Amino acid sequence: MRELLELLKDGRARSIEMLAAELHTTVEDIRRRIEYLERTGLIHRVSLNSSGCGGSCSGCDGKTCAGCMPKDGFQNMGEMWEVVTAEK
Repeated sequence: MRELLELLKDGRARSIEMLAAELHTTVEDIRRRIEYLERTGLIHRVSLNSSGCGGSCSGCDGKTCAGCMPKDGFQNMGEMWEVVTAEK
């Protein structure tokens, strides 16, 4: 788990297949690890919709947030997660 968390912390975008290759394991194993980390609150899935800005920018239509997204959106990005950090 520690190795997966370190890869997620470095900020580089990786597919689940890339994570599996880097950690010398299977895609199914990575999915199980990610589910566990999500359930325990150590990571969370990054949402690419209007909830990201709270609907406060001018481009929000309730489904996607055009004001917060790049011009062509996040096409073919796949799923993304971010490591939850403790606030001080």
